Amino acid sequence: MRKRLYFMVPDTLSARQIRDELLLARIEDGHVHVLARDGVPLAGLHEASILQKTDFVHGAETGLAVGGGIGIVAGLVAVFFPPAGIDLQLVTILLTALVGAAFGAWVASMVASSIPNSRLKAFESAIADGRILMMVDVPSARVEEIKKLIAAYHPEAMSSGVEPTIPAFP
Repeated sequence: MRKRLYFMVPDTLSARQIRDELLLARIEDGHVHVLARDGVPLAGLHEASILQKTDFVHGAETGLAVGGGIGIVAGLVAVFFPPAGIDLQLVTILLTALVGAAFGAWVASMVASSIPNSRLKAFESAIADGRILMMVDVPSARVEEIKKLIAAYHPEAMSSGVEPTIPAFP
């Protein structure tokens, strides 16, 4: 299980130095992402992906749950009030739930991909002022170690919180 640490740094130089120290601490480069305002050169740093910048994952989860629920209700209605001449089995409920969940996840994730990530709302003003947000995904057991490492060598990097868990697939 990994946790996401957030750090606000003043510039790309500081972000690169922290990334290099994290590499020495055996945090893979793919687990360090940065988010900056448009026009800030991020050469050598991994820019946050659409999964990190938007509410895509949250939207997919919500759509999955809502679509699955609606699919179950639709399946129940179809089984207990079947169209004339058609004998529907209970497997109909499962199929409508699966189709509803898939459709709900797809539609909701497409809508959510255009919405900024609600977890990053607190950082918007600092990013607009030219600061850089670093998102570092670390094993749960190493959270305190990494926070202390960055605080010891980079007092300019403000620790801005820890996200309890991150999804395994992005």
